[in-house]
Amino acid sequence: MSAARDLDWKPLALVPALALLVLPFIGSPSTWLTLTVAGLAMGMIIFIIASGLTLVFGLMDVLNFGHGVFIALGAFVATSVLGAMGDWTGSDQLWRNLVAVLPAMLVAMAVAGAVGLAFERFIVRPVYGQHLKQILITMGGMIIGEELIKVIWGPAQIPLPLPEAMRGSLLIGDAAIEKYRLVAVAVGLVVFGVLAWTLSRTKVGLLIRAGVQDREMVESLGYRIRRLFVGVFVVGSALAGLGGVMWGLYQQNVVPQMGAQVNVLIFIVIIIGGLGSTGGALIGALLVGLMANYTGFLAPKVALFSNIALMVAILLWRPQGVYPVANR
Repeated sequence: MSAARDLDWKPLALVPALALLVLPFIGSPSTWLTLTVAGLAMGMIIFIIASGLTLVFGLMDVLNFGHGVFIALGAFVATSVLGAMGDWTGSDQLWRNLVAVLPAMLVAMAVAGAVGLAFERFIVRPVYGQHLKQILITMGGMIIGEELIKVIWGPAQIPLPLPEAMRGSLLIGDAAIEKYRLVAVAVGLVVFGVLAWTLSRTKVGLLIRAGVQDREMVESLGYRIRRLFVGVFVVGSALAGLGGVMWGLYQQNVVPQMGAQVNVLIFIVIIIGGLGSTGGALIGALLVGLMANYTGFLAPKVALFSNIALMVAILLWRPQGVYPVANR
């Protein structure tokens, strides 16, 4: 009861408030429902990507501007895995499609996590605690990563079509809801649930949060915080790989620069949510996804600026984001 009483409910009301606010401007309830589900799906995919970076950024105090390379890597690995499973992705049976997509996700996460381990060891570790150098060296790492992707897969755009059973839409009244968007929402909820449970209910999550607050005290108790932080970086990279698969399927094509293109949205989400806050990242991602879809429909010329305006409005209300970790 006390935990529920202590929870700040105001940020949770932002998503439904935004959705209800635009309903009169859109007019048609079916169009509004289609745009809302599309925005939630886009937001969930952005959350999967941003959740990895918010762990690294907020909990480890590492400014990893090279996060985009893991997104692109995951997407390109998925093109190879799904391309080799054409009989499964071409089937109109959903379970066969899922059997193809799940290994693609797992392989993408494994490859992105392994590359993240090397990225942390050789690029990030020498500049721990030096934010300016972190920005410069991780940006350099992303550029190198993009060039290596071009060496392996080529510089051209590669199609990443949806599996057969995930194409098309479901009709709810007059509203058409794309099947893949429902899958994206489900995957995003699973990722959020696992992260929230791990950070708040397990010993590993407790040690990570305690290590951020007072590293020396935790190490004096015999725990190796550096190993925990390396594990966090690997998990963050793996989540970016998973998000890359979801984003590639969402766009239905992949390019080596796709990670850099998504980077701006990711940082907007993290700033809105509060550095290191998983719940804040979820709210920020959903707001960004909804805002992009609503403004794209109502005022396409405003869409490019809408997320910046959203971030400014949130920061004027709460300068440290909706759920700053420092206030936990």
